[in-house]
Amino acid sequence: MSRPTAPAARGRRLLAAYGAALVALSFLHHPGLLALLLALVLLAARGDAGPLLRRSLGAILVFNLSVSLGYLLLQAWQGKLGTGTGHYLLTMNLRVLLMVFLGFWLLTRVNLLQALAPWPTATLILTLAVGQIETYRRLLSDFRLAFCSRHPAPPRLGARLRHGASQAGTLLDKSLAASTEASQALRSRGAFDA
Repeated sequence: MSRPTAPAARGRRLLAAYGAALVALSFLHHPGLLALLLALVLLAARGDAGPLLRRSLGAILVFNLSVSLGYLLLQAWQGKLGTGTGHYLLTMNLRVLLMVFLGFWLLTRVNLLQALAPWPTATLILTLAVGQIETYRRLLSDFRLAFCSRHPAPPRLGARLRHGASQAGTLLDKSLAASTEASQALRSRGAFDA
């Protein structure tokens, strides 16, 4: 998947096409058409299709599963569980998978910093986002390595749950501290003055 990225002008065109595709996909409500588009995109991705599809499924699995289960429970509770429920869930999940796949495919083709270079604010926001992503990625990796080092044998469910709770608490604390620090920095520069 390590492929040379597009030059800046082509990268901007691909980024604009991606944005237009996201808007267009939000207007499609037929699961058959979404499945056909997904198949076409997978064919177009060629050798990158398998790894990108696995990555996309991994990125959306927990969120989409929880939203889908919540929707099913709500429909059942309201007594509206029927054929329209399956159509909606299939449409929603195919749309999200297609959008996420296109996003990951774009990232293999475009250097976003070069593509956004004409817009300094967008470049700054992207740089901050990438910095935060790398910080959290390193933190999660440290948690995973620490957990593996403390459990040479397969851990029990209780140990995994305690580890997950500790990890979630740390991530929440870190997010809260970072957002507080960012808002204080913006306030000190007059960003919230009316």
